[in-house]
Amino acid sequence: MANRTTADVVIVGNGALGLSVAVETALRDPALRVTVIGPAARPEAATVAAGAMLNCYAEVTARTGEHPAARAKFALAREAAQLWPGWLARLAEATPGTTAPVTVKRGTLVVLGARTTGDGARSMRAIRTAAKEQGEPFQDADPYGLGFLEPEQGEQPVDALYLENEGAVDARQVLAALDAAAAALGVGRISDEAVSLTITGDTVTGVRLSSGEDITAGAVVLAAGAATGRLIEQLPAGTVQPMLSGTGMALETRRVRGTGMPYVVRTPTLVGGCGLHAVPLGGGTEYLGATNLVLFDPQDGQRMGLVQALLSGVAAQFDRKLALSAVRRWHYGLRPVTLDTFPLLGRGPLPGLFFATGTYRDGFHASPAIARHMAGLLLTGTGDDTPADSPYALFAPGRRPIETTTVDEAAERFAEMALLVAVERGMRLPYFLDTEPIAAACRRLANESVERLGTPIALAPEILGAVSEADAGRVRQVAAYLKPLSRRRPGAPARTHAVPGRAILEA
Repeated sequence: MANRTTADVVIVGNGALGLSVAVETALRDPALRVTVIGPAARPEAATVAAGAMLNCYAEVTARTGEHPAARAKFALAREAAQLWPGWLARLAEATPGTTAPVTVKRGTLVVLGARTTGDGARSMRAIRTAAKEQGEPFQDADPYGLGFLEPEQGEQPVDALYLENEGAVDARQVLAALDAAAAALGVGRISDEAVSLTITGDTVTGVRLSSGEDITAGAVVLAAGAATGRLIEQLPAGTVQPMLSGTGMALETRRVRGTGMPYVVRTPTLVGGCGLHAVPLGGGTEYLGATNLVLFDPQDGQRMGLVQALLSGVAAQFDRKLALSAVRRWHYGLRPVTLDTFPLLGRGPLPGLFFATGTYRDGFHASPAIARHMAGLLLTGTGDDTPADSPYALFAPGRRPIETTTVDEAAERFAEMALLVAVERGMRLPYFLDTEPIAAACRRLANESVERLGTPIALAPEILGAVSEADAGRVRQVAAYLKPLSRRRPGAPARTHAVPGRAILEA
């Protein structure tokens, strides 16, 4: 018979998001028995590999304002940006004298490279527009007057802007602060993996670990990033959308020549993925990232072509002296990516189950805001207590996949992504040829991917790419999830559940 442990709240996942939910909940109700489950080494965790940019406006693209869900995601990012200073102060207060306070390295310079496409230029315009509308201070910068940058000839930026309030923290220091705060608050820790959910009747009542131990809980929070996908597959068919893995690689280097970056330097976010970025970590050490490849079943490491693109890109577009830097450490992590690329936040479709995952590239930045929201849900009574106008209302885990465009427009965006990558990798065509034959081939591939699923659905370019590479088994799994959605009544409220006997305590 398996050993059995009891807790009020079990949080599956010990990255920044899972620990933030645990710490916020324990701060509000010290009597609550909170347990966090996750391997101590955190293999392939997104947090460990993160550059930890606290960027909100620098992440804006022309697509940010296109759909209510995209606008809600932006609102969530703004909320988190406002919470970070107070959140770091609260972590320090919870562990006086235990760990050095984490500081934010202020400043983000967004540069648009010479090989830009229309998508990059539109993103720069969108950043300026959003900053003006929200009263966020920024400065236009002379792309030819950035003395600390020395890009390769022909790669000089054509546009630049500086956001004084945005910046970065050291993800490893934040994790240490969260670990210390959790210990000080009495949060239980189990270094193991949750391999299955325990479902009694129609209620989630705990998890089973790989060791065979059963953990019984009043509430289970899934915050294990990409690994959450294995637990989603155990839920009743069609209740929660599949989870994919966004594979990301970066490296830490130490300067050999030059003074290094005084603050974050990055390119704008482009269709299908993140831009290049360099984050100063202090002492001449810099974090250089990042790559993005979404797959259903990730490889053991990043693809060599993406590594090559990263190494050549940061030296060419930012500072050619980076090619002389000494490599100290490689980072590889898996980001949790849902089928519609939007997060899963809040109560799950079964009582006793909560989700704080699916955050793609935003989990670290958004962690203080998501933790506040999740702690509120865990400590309230039953009922639909998320206001309809809240950014979180659109991200209910049991929702239908959010489609922000049409199937045809999704194919166009897939083609745009492919051409953008080709241009950045140096593609040049003779004067008598244009890109239309390449775009047409990419549209066909996108449409074939949708046809494989058997249900017309508008997917993001990187998700279409993942479907095109998926094996037949994965395609059948996604097709089985999508098939009944056309028959499901949209807007049906999810069932709710909270930790019994606990009242709200204000932070």
